[in-house]
Amino acid sequence: MKKVLFLCTENSCRSQMAEGIINYYLSGEIQAFSAGVRASRVNPRAIQVMAEIGINISNQRSKSLDEFRDDRFDLAVTLCDQAQKECPIFLAADRLIHVGFPDPAQATGPEAEIMTEFRRVRDAIRQQMVPLLRKELLESGTERHDGLKKTS
Repeated sequence: MKKVLFLCTENSCRSQMAEGIINYYLSGEIQAFSAGVRASRVNPRAIQVMAEIGINISNQRSKSLDEFRDDRFDLAVTLCDQAQKECPIFLAADRLIHVGFPDPAQATGPEAEIMTEFRRVRDAIRQQMVPLLRKELLESGTERHDGLKKTS
């Protein structure tokens, strides 16, 4: 089974949602994990919007990148600019790519607008990451963008 690590600044929203989405939609093919440059807590709004689509991330916890220093990953994906700046030093992944999403925790205004932003980011992660990981990690015998032949 392929392993992917999603990286974000605090491992509270985007990376947590990505971990839950991939473990739900690509279960048995890809095992997803998430971490932050620094750990914090899983945002309750992220838990709520994931539950709305039938994915329970309430048992996930915020983790520091240091927890994965001894683990090997097929792919690491930074989801925010800060993590992209600080994670090139993460050498335990065969490849590192960046796919940025806005931080829904930075949304302001009425609660309904904030929740709309969380849903928008959740849906963007689902729409982009599931096909991207299928392509990057599961399609064997195709050329990767770096010119190397994929192997299973």
